[in-house]
Amino acid sequence: MSESKDKNANIVHDVQSISDHANSTDAFDLGKEIDQYIYHDKSWWNYSHFLKLHWFIFVLTLSSTNNGYDGSMLNGLQSLSSWQDAMGHPTTYVLGALANGTIFGGVLCIPVAAWISDRWGRKFAIALGSTITVIGAVLQGASTDYAFFFVSRVIIGFGFGITSLSSPILIAEIAFPTYRPTSTAIYNVCWYLGATIAAWVTYGTRLITTSYSWRVPSYLQGLIPLFQVLVIWWVPESPRYLVSRGRIEDAKKFLFKHHTGNDTSERASKLVEFELLEIEQALELEKLNSQSKYTDFITIKSFRKRLFLLMFTAAMTQLSGNGLVSYYLNLVLNSIGITEEKKQLQINGCLMIYNLVISAVIAFTCYLFRRRTLFLVSIVCMLISYILWTILSAINQQRGFPESLGQGVLAMIFIYYLSYNTGLNGLPYLYVTEILPYTHRAKGLNIYGFTINVTLIYNGFVNPIAMANIEWKYYIVYCCFLAVELVTVYFTFVETYGYTLEEVAEVFGDESVHKHFNQQSYEKPSLEHVEYEKDTSV
Repeated sequence: MSESKDKNANIVHDVQSISDHANSTDAFDLGKEIDQYIYHDKSWWNYSHFLKLHWFIFVLTLSSTNNGYDGSMLNGLQSLSSWQDAMGHPTTYVLGALANGTIFGGVLCIPVAAWISDRWGRKFAIALGSTITVIGAVLQGASTDYAFFFVSRVIIGFGFGITSLSSPILIAEIAFPTYRPTSTAIYNVCWYLGATIAAWVTYGTRLITTSYSWRVPSYLQGLIPLFQVLVIWWVPESPRYLVSRGRIEDAKKFLFKHHTGNDTSERASKLVEFELLEIEQALELEKLNSQSKYTDFITIKSFRKRLFLLMFTAAMTQLSGNGLVSYYLNLVLNSIGITEEKKQLQINGCLMIYNLVISAVIAFTCYLFRRRTLFLVSIVCMLISYILWTILSAINQQRGFPESLGQGVLAMIFIYYLSYNTGLNGLPYLYVTEILPYTHRAKGLNIYGFTINVTLIYNGFVNPIAMANIEWKYYIVYCCFLAVELVTVYFTFVETYGYTLEEVAEVFGDESVHKHFNQQSYEKPSLEHVEYEKDTSV
């Protein structure tokens, strides 16, 4: 407790020192919106500092490729006879345990993931998680039996659990305010990048007659995490993390370098002043009013609302029917009479490319739409497509799997994923980072990840058993889930569109950072000690 108090005292001291060294007596008006300080008139690709920043963000989004690669790879491996022979032809709960191996690893990392991210920084956590993932991938490729393969997947899941917590946080905290919604939403688009790579790798290696038909895809699962380990050290640390550790000068340098291109003009200084003051003042207010405990999500009224939204959003991402296709596409295709190995792999690969394109388009345009609207449109369309999917599957089975009805089910699967990607691919990460204040962001995303893991365990064990026993009738369960989601989102979800990360507290009834500090005379931060670095890149 004393350590926590000392840390809070240090934060207050650092914030106060900004005022003490101010070079102007004019109070800074934090009551204005940040849009009044953003001055860039051209598109982002015309600025070298934005090109650099968005390259760094792309590197961070690659964290989500691992989960997509994993699901798509396991889909493909189930269609390979060599893998089936090596694993002992797993079915029902045995297959479910294997699919859940990475989930078990993710659950095991929960007690330490947020602590690592908050204690040593987002970059270190990503590097550590990616290193563990590489080790797990090597062991997975070297597996000799079911148990070896299972343990390696647990290790992969442990590493991915760390990176999947820290990467979206760092993206949200380094992104330029105008581009933050798109930058955050695009994180999960790379899920489909990983899935597409895995789908076509397994399609190509099916021609190998030895065990390397499944070992090669297993080894390659560590390729992108290895790339992240090598380049993560060039990615800047979060300015919010830097301020929370008392490194205010480093945070200033980041904002000048990556948000203004080291522009020394008055308008650039005002933008940096605004961003820095928002961060500092939000941290001061949050640190003084909370010790940032997990129990805050239960004891504080506004945080109970956040907890519900976190957990329900996480559950929606996995209990909306997508789990059937993500890990058990071959079972779905078998249920409509498509059993040929080559054709199943082709459908898997084409579906992943389709999802990658659709989700990317949506991520780059999501900033135009309100969050709640996208959720509602997505769920309504998913529900309609799932109902039609269920009806066609039932008729298809009754009529002996005619090709025309099978094609109809395939069409519904593609339409369903268009709907899913609209609201439940990139948007959830954007939404949950917006509803969480800095001091609880890592812990909140930890809860979000834990909820996803719990629902994935359900998917891993229940889906293969249900598909093996009741086939298309199981789709009715997901129709019911989607109906419940529609009602819940309509009546309980709050809108966060148009707020900065610091301002969104107003939506939950917390005291506004702007309102709290504009009752005081708060001075501009001194910028005279900032060392400007000349940006000579093209």
